[in-house]
Amino acid sequence: MKYPATLTREGRYVLVDFPNFPNAHTYGFDEEEALARAVSALETVMIMMMDDREDIPAPPARIKGHAVELPALSAAKVELYRAMRAAGIGKAELSRRLNCHLPQIDRLLDLRHASKLSLIEAAFSALGKRLEIHIRDAA
Repeated sequence: MKYPATLTREGRYVLVDFPNFPNAHTYGFDEEEALARAVSALETVMIMMMDDREDIPAPPARIKGHAVELPALSAAKVELYRAMRAAGIGKAELSRRLNCHLPQIDRLLDLRHASKLSLIEAAFSALGKRLEIHIRDAA
């Protein structure tokens, strides 16, 4: 899951903004540091959107310029959240379908929690979806 990022030099800092997420901003002393911090900024704004039950936009198919990629586990959790929203399924219903307690679903959707991939797979299955992993050569 990659999202476009705009980098702007302002004085001794490099600022990062996201066209798809107007509330996400961060900075660094150089491009490398700014882009490293951008992952956390992107995850933070997504956590807030999930808490507020807002739609998270899909990443664009093509990106020109800089892009920030979510870690695989965070991407899987965001896609699970998006699938739940698309199906009109809330946390309580997913909890019933997985026969687990609601706090487990909260952790499953928490981008800061190291959930087991098998639980995310089970959640997708409960939504009639399947999680697939594709491996590509590094750029």
